[in-house]
Amino acid sequence: MSIDSRTSTQPARADTKGSQLPQVAEPRNPGMALDLDWVMSAQANTSAIERRTATLPGRRSVKKAYQAAWLLKAITLIDLTTLSGDDTPGRVRRLCAKGLQPVRADLLEAMGMAAITTGAICVYHDMVETAVAALSGSGVPVAAVSTGFPAGLSPFHLRVAEIGESVKAGAAEIDIVISRRHVLTGNWTALYDEMRAFRAACGDAHVKAILATGELGSLRNVARASLVCMMAGADFIKTSTGKESVNATLPVSLVMIRALRDYHDRTGYRIGYKPAGGISRAKDALTYLALVKDELGNRWLQPDLFRFGASSLLGDIERQLEHHVTGRYSAGYRHPAG
Repeated sequence: MSIDSRTSTQPARADTKGSQLPQVAEPRNPGMALDLDWVMSAQANTSAIERRTATLPGRRSVKKAYQAAWLLKAITLIDLTTLSGDDTPGRVRRLCAKGLQPVRADLLEAMGMAAITTGAICVYHDMVETAVAALSGSGVPVAAVSTGFPAGLSPFHLRVAEIGESVKAGAAEIDIVISRRHVLTGNWTALYDEMRAFRAACGDAHVKAILATGELGSLRNVARASLVCMMAGADFIKTSTGKESVNATLPVSLVMIRALRDYHDRTGYRIGYKPAGGISRAKDALTYLALVKDELGNRWLQPDLFRFGASSLLGDIERQLEHHVTGRYSAGYRHPAG
């Protein structure tokens, strides 16, 4: 897979009537045998990637009602997250309430919108049962970070066991972290075997593979790690834990998205994508959505194939929606996360 500066000529648009488009359930990625020839052929043209992504925000801008529609779409794709050492059951219940009603009812009514929810609630294992109870009957899944998050350096058997405990507690999605050393040393077989074990431990729960791209050393490593994780059965590939010094970026996203497209072209399976860490502004969310639309098309702009990992993004989106409705910006404290 060679990453270059190719781009779609179709403009970014949005469905102004709502966030959900008809879709057919995707068959789950079963994985495949590790194909090292394919992995080692993956390259990344850094200068072309940076040129392509540097111009994207200016070329793919949307305004007025179209912007509001895109922002409503973005809300339905957020994994609303709290991953703090001082998390409490009360905080998690408030976050779940926010996920179930992410936008004030008066703003939705003014835009002619029905109720929407976020894509999921993401928490540490200890808070899974609290979140599952708070979301009961809503259809909003709980995602749990696992496998020694964020460093992934706890004993392997404990990382696998942690997955099982979160699934038992009711998590429908598991965000695992890979061992960065396997990528940095080029030990692709070890990365594949690790990912296969994590996928098996998840059972029916979908697994998101966090690559921690800011710690992988190069865009080429990002491309290769993406392919290996998909070959091993990942349902999503995710940029970051949010705890690294460099998290989601547009160049990294382009590399990972092209890997997704390559995998789909060769196997027929669609894998999800989740940029996470540092995406806190509504205009940044719009840029990521435009990139996904350009590169992968509308089908990937659904919660089963795209998520934002974010804790503060929702607040800024709400402020922009209030400005769209009233013409005035409100203070951030008017849109608390929980």
